[in-house]
Amino acid sequence: MAAEIVNPRSDSKPDQDGGAEPLDSFDPAFALHRGGKMAVQATVPVRDKDDLSLAYTPGVARVCTAIAEQPELVNDYTWKSNVVAVVTDGTAVLGLGDIGPQASLPVMEGKAILFKQFGGVDAVPIALDCTDVDDIVETVVRLAPSFGGVNLEDISAPRCFEIERRLQERLDIPVFHDDQHGTAVVTLAALRNAARLSGREIGQLRAVISGAGAAGVAIAKMLVEAGIGDVALTDRKGVISTDREDLTPVKREVAGFTNKAGITGSLENALAGADVFIGVSGGTVPEEAVASMAEGAFVFAMANPNPEVHPDVAHKYAAVVATGRSDFPNQINNVLAFPGIFAGALQVRATRITEGMKIAAAEALAAVVGDDLAADYVIPSPFDERVAPAVTAAVAAAARAEGVARR
Repeated sequence: MAAEIVNPRSDSKPDQDGGAEPLDSFDPAFALHRGGKMAVQATVPVRDKDDLSLAYTPGVARVCTAIAEQPELVNDYTWKSNVVAVVTDGTAVLGLGDIGPQASLPVMEGKAILFKQFGGVDAVPIALDCTDVDDIVETVVRLAPSFGGVNLEDISAPRCFEIERRLQERLDIPVFHDDQHGTAVVTLAALRNAARLSGREIGQLRAVISGAGAAGVAIAKMLVEAGIGDVALTDRKGVISTDREDLTPVKREVAGFTNKAGITGSLENALAGADVFIGVSGGTVPEEAVASMAEGAFVFAMANPNPEVHPDVAHKYAAVVATGRSDFPNQINNVLAFPGIFAGALQVRATRITEGMKIAAAEALAAVVGDDLAADYVIPSPFDERVAPAVTAAVAAAARAEGVARR
């Protein structure tokens, strides 16, 4: 028997049916979510029999026949070329963890409306009642004909890496795990501007990443791709290095191209003299470890709701401080990246999203800041109307340059 949800207020009273008072009677978040946050809206009128005969039978049959004869016409005569599937299994939802597919739906709906609001891209939330890698891959492959792209969301590591890789191999549309690559793109953009502010190049910096999950691994890969001087990735057992025998295949791969300095031991050991701290793990970094970083360091403590290093502490030692929260300056927010990345990829009907397209997105995002660059402004606001068009244009151009665009 399912547990009854009751109003936690001490003065809650039963309603007329004898149940608890509705949750949205006292919590505005529940009030906003009642009935869901999105709906399907027609783009053509159906006012009379003539409209009906064009939108449905018999007119629709002519369009179907044309697509059957020339499959590529599906992109011109359906919504496919501008719609993304937002797919999750509910195993790594925000800071909530494994809460299951149904409980993940409010987040997936939220992601879908962000696609529309910030990128003009339609998106459909799809929460799967399965967690097996084979089952997820096969399900998404079978759903793919309806979509122009797939955004994987809130799927726990290390399964998320294999799921993304296998879907990219089997589908000819963009497949993008936002928890990995969206985070990495925005982090790189902020880091480029922080370096510019301090008069340094990316290649002069040594970074330490706390957290070797989806985001941490992707950030490490992107920073190396962008030419970082050195980067060390850490997990609960310390620095990921080639001498460790307890590494997963993904971590073993990362160990092969990171940590040129050969640092071993704890996160605190790695932070001594480091130029950059990037937190995607939760937990708390001791103040003395932050104090041991190089002069003019950057602290990007992105765990929500509690950053690994509180900004008040970070500002004592760091030249630039960023978090994942909207109530502090320099918010590292994926919404700065994924709407424009997909809009650009869909615009040119890209077959995939390449490393070059992601680097282009980061560079375009960093460029939006322009001459307004300051310690409390190394990354633009999600509400800056210049962001999505800049990222879209850069990604589309990169797709054409890399030969993955189909128009």
